[in-house]
Amino acid sequence: MAVRPPVEATEHLDEFLEPRREHGSFRWTSPDQLHLTLAFLEQVPDRAVDALVEGLQRGAARRTPFAARIAGGGAFPDPSHAKVLYAGLDLTVEARTELDRLATGARAAAGRAGLAVDGQRFRPHVTVARTGRPQEVSRWVRLLDTYEGPAWTVDRLVLVQSHLGEGPRKRPRHEVVAEMELDAARRRNP
Repeated sequence: MAVRPPVEATEHLDEFLEPRREHGSFRWTSPDQLHLTLAFLEQVPDRAVDALVEGLQRGAARRTPFAARIAGGGAFPDPSHAKVLYAGLDLTVEARTELDRLATGARAAAGRAGLAVDGQRFRPHVTVARTGRPQEVSRWVRLLDTYEGPAWTVDRLVLVQSHLGEGPRKRPRHEVVAEMELDAARRRNP
């Protein structure tokens, strides 16, 4: 379950990263695969997909669209032993609350469908690269901290299925299974 930035936002980030990619020993995420994971499910049996989509639709219907901007960056688990390099999000307090509620709703929908969510607490980020082994990336984090992309409106969430090893250079290929609009404001103001 994820939020996918619009093409304008991912292309802007890609243009920022492109001249710098040759200087890092990373597996870079292609622009068309960039997304903000709300909840990760390792396995979703076919029998659970309909219940999951229904729960996600109910949750999305209660959320209001909000403004976001890809900006800044960081590394997991930390810059001195990074395995993941990411771009952050610039959000107002209200938008961060709405995003947190969207992620909580996605996790709750998974639970109601009988699925276990992988990972720890929700930390909004867009993975831009992975390392083959832990490495020092403080310089890259400082570089990403200078980045600020165009603003866009988060107005939908998507259920994405990952096909490991089926993308270019054996990377994951992501396929959108379902898309749900955030429409609480529209329901209040018909």
